[in-house]
Amino acid sequence: MLSIVMKVSGLKKSLIRKKRKNESRFKYIMGLIHLWLGLLSSVVIIVVCLSGCIYAFKNQITDLLNKDKVFVKESKGEKMSAEYIQKKLNDEVKTLTSITIPVDKSRSYVVSYSQNSLDKAVYINPYSGKDLGTADVSMSRFFEVILDIHRNLMMGNVGRQINGVAVLMFCVLLFSGFVLWIPQKLKLLKQALTIKWSGKFQRLNYDLHNTLGFYTFLILFFMAVTGLYITYPWVKNMLIVSLGGDSISNISGVDSKEDSDAFDSIFNDMLSRQKEKSQLKEEKIVSLQEILDKSDKILPYNAVTTLELPNKENPRFVVTKINTDNWLGAMLPDEITFDKKGNFKSKELFSEKPLNKQFTSLAKPLHTGEILGLKSVILYFIVCLIGFSLPITGFIFWFHRFRKIKG
Repeated sequence: MLSIVMKVSGLKKSLIRKKRKNESRFKYIMGLIHLWLGLLSSVVIIVVCLSGCIYAFKNQITDLLNKDKVFVKESKGEKMSAEYIQKKLNDEVKTLTSITIPVDKSRSYVVSYSQNSLDKAVYINPYSGKDLGTADVSMSRFFEVILDIHRNLMMGNVGRQINGVAVLMFCVLLFSGFVLWIPQKLKLLKQALTIKWSGKFQRLNYDLHNTLGFYTFLILFFMAVTGLYITYPWVKNMLIVSLGGDSISNISGVDSKEDSDAFDSIFNDMLSRQKEKSQLKEEKIVSLQEILDKSDKILPYNAVTTLELPNKENPRFVVTKINTDNWLGAMLPDEITFDKKGNFKSKELFSEKPLNKQFTSLAKPLHTGEILGLKSVILYFIVCLIGFSLPITGFIFWFHRFRKIKG
């Protein structure tokens, strides 16, 4: 009985410690919040970060599984034109719906077509025109499970809410952790920025928690916020408004002249598309090469290019180029459309979008790290791995203190 009382007393002291000498009340409160929220959310944060680490390399693992299809031997000859691919499919009674042309000469084309009302996507060797087959999707189910764990803890909407609350706590933990990291004296700054690898286990564990937490604070916070953007409408609304957009609840209103002009533009575009759709079968379709040449004149840079052909839902050619011509090398989508005759209809440059629309269009790649390609995926993996370790090192630090108090 006495042993139980001592354990309870020790637990209470470890959860509500006394204010240290020269410690500000704010820092003391931050310390308590950091401890309590850390203990409450640790398991969920570990699961979310670990699943995020695994999911980060989904595209790279998929490419590796399909390396005999994704990658081809470079040839000195010219690549097959989109028109050649289209003619080849037509001869096989297949209708080309889209083609993705990579910049990397060692990668194959990704071609989508329809046949007998069935849609299919295959890899095609750009030098020989050989059909390399469809992607191996044997790992798809695995990544679906990992994604479900990451988003919902495999518990549906209940899991999503638990996950969301834990990530909200994590945001507070990151802020409170930063407050606790700030050295009281400038001479202690070097110690706070370095890990003493030669130190004893508890010192090393503290440094791993304290120092690595500081270095990854901003990226982890950004990852958490972009994750909350997907989970909670109110977070999405708050971010959109803070970036200069309209509140989601007010989007349906058309009050200002600017909104009215925008509505008129959208309405006129819709009427134009309907007219084009009605003439879809009547007009002679322009060559694909002409569309690509015109696209390169409007968007004069080399980039991964996807060309979508007119269909029943959309009577226009849609050309999307992934622009990486920026100081970070971020993959930013630019889109232009042409009617069936090859007349230019619209242009939507990422750089010309308002900040809120730029963010919404890139929310997912910003959260996953795909925005900069492999280099940012690797960075996010390392940061996420550190995020996975923080609850563990934090718990070890607290448990050691609890044992000392109990003892």
